[in-house]
Amino acid sequence: MRLWALLLFLLGVAGILFLSWVLNRSGWNPFPNVIPTPTAPPTPTSWPRVRLDSPEYGMQAFLWWHEQTTDRDLQLIADAGFTWVKQHVGWRDIEGIQKGSYDWYAIDRIVHKAEEHGLDVLFRLDRQPLWAMAPEETRAGPVENPQDFGDFCHAIAARYRGRVRAYQVWNEPNLAREWQHLPPDPVSYVELLRACYVGVKIADPEALVISAGLSPTGSAPPDAIPDIDYLIAMYEAGAAPYFDLLGVHAPGFLYPPEISPEEVAEKHDGHRFFCFRHVEDAREVMIRYGDEDKQVAILEMGWTTDPVHPDYAWFAVTEEEKADYLVRAFRYADENWSPWISLMTVISIADPRWTEDEEQYWWAITEPGWPETRVRPAYDALKEMEK
Repeated sequence: MRLWALLLFLLGVAGILFLSWVLNRSGWNPFPNVIPTPTAPPTPTSWPRVRLDSPEYGMQAFLWWHEQTTDRDLQLIADAGFTWVKQHVGWRDIEGIQKGSYDWYAIDRIVHKAEEHGLDVLFRLDRQPLWAMAPEETRAGPVENPQDFGDFCHAIAARYRGRVRAYQVWNEPNLAREWQHLPPDPVSYVELLRACYVGVKIADPEALVISAGLSPTGSAPPDAIPDIDYLIAMYEAGAAPYFDLLGVHAPGFLYPPEISPEEVAEKHDGHRFFCFRHVEDAREVMIRYGDEDKQVAILEMGWTTDPVHPDYAWFAVTEEEKADYLVRAFRYADENWSPWISLMTVISIADPRWTEDEEQYWWAITEPGWPETRVRPAYDALKEMEK
């Protein structure tokens, strides 16, 4: 009897090991809240390069804290004929208590709702938790250990494999206010970018990783680094293998979208960035570094109508001009930037909490508030625009 019992035990163990091997090969995870530890990554060139249509159409929305307006705002995007929603995801809002402790409630809801409305999802990832920051005396950036951010990127990409199409790695790191109020450091940013890229790709090789949109600015350190100078420093630091799409920000400032950087430089003491077509300057950097096969994603584009805040009021346009310029910007990109332009993201469907005291209010293409839905002329013009 003892021999039979031993044989049955060994057969049972062998069966369990075989079943585990089969499930592992299939990629099925019976414990979806347990995120597997990343293994040693393959080389970046081994992951697929996915190309988007030229252009594709997106809008930014603010869905995280607003369950009652989520369906309304996603439907506004879909009704306009746009196919992407961009949503900010704060790292601290998911893994804020301690490393490895995740709260997926809000983001699960957003992914599910976006799927119901047939929209592709772009998540902007940033805003480190307190536990991930370096001690103040040694702090050189937002995160002490870039691998902590990479692990978070891996966790989110594993959870939403095949459901979230793209991830933006940080926002405007060329500004001190977005870099833990420290002098911007492109080398440290590339370390974060690399860690996130590897984390995402191991979990979901088909997901797109987009570099941070850089703020067009002429300010110098310690407050900022001009976006083109920062982009050059990123390439010099070895960024090229670690993003699928180059992220840019493309505010139009005071001018219509067709005006060239050379023309605005004549008006603004040599500064080329006061125009929508400043995107072309970033594209030239890509070509210079042999990265022209990649596409560019505009992560923020728009015009403001702000009469309140002096830093923005000088380049305010009317609501009618905003509507006209946005449509013309899409037309210009379609006619002149294909095939290297990809996603173009309009800011924005308004956060329902915004008031006129906030500068973001004046960039929006809808009015904040609930339950009444009110749109601005720009929304109607984009809805009617040929795509």
